[in-house]
Amino acid sequence: MPPLSIFRALADYDAPLLANTIGYIDPTPAEDIYMGGAILCQTPAMGPMVGVAVTMEMDSSSPGGTGQFDSFYEQLEQIQRVGAPVIWVVKATGSRPDHECVLGDGTAKELFAAGCIGCVTDGGVRDVAGYASVPFHAFARHKVVHHTALRFGAINRPAEIGGLTIRTGDILFGSAEGVIRIPPACLEALPERAAKMRAFENEAAGVFRQPDLAARAKGDRVYALLVEYGFAKPAP
Repeated sequence: MPPLSIFRALADYDAPLLANTIGYIDPTPAEDIYMGGAILCQTPAMGPMVGVAVTMEMDSSSPGGTGQFDSFYEQLEQIQRVGAPVIWVVKATGSRPDHECVLGDGTAKELFAAGCIGCVTDGGVRDVAGYASVPFHAFARHKVVHHTALRFGAINRPAEIGGLTIRTGDILFGSAEGVIRIPPACLEALPERAAKMRAFENEAAGVFRQPDLAARAKGDRVYALLVEYGFAKPAP
């Protein structure tokens, strides 16, 4: 398990900056890093979220049936054993996608008590105002007012959410603009490199704002900054 100090350090950044940094320091293709825009931050005032994924399948929209909770209790016990902030990743499996509602404030409180700090789902959530009192992060496709019988399904299966296949143990990061997965090989170096990326972006922004500098000259200057901050090699 990564040191908690890394999680705390990463909380100083946002998902776009970390995604940019990963692109320079890790060979993972960009398409394997970020979730699509359908997975929206429902709690932007909460700030960044970073933790270890645990996955679950859940049907909260199909008509009829009765509630099934055994696997949820099993997953709560799993979360308690992780020893790091956990992110609950829920694949909605019901027959009416627009009616999926996998999380309310009561469930958020139960998850938080077990060691979970947030949820990422391709379903919906409700009672979002109540999450601030926990506090609890939520990234979901939509808000929805209600649900049918809650049928908690398989745990720890790969879950395709927002175009990414998430597995239990993956490191996820979310902020107001969306969710990324952090490749494990670059996790330890990421806080220090993200600090350099922030400094680079601040300087590059100043270059881009100069009205009297030609476009190609701007490109050359920004590339020189990339070299200076260790994100590129000098041009031959």
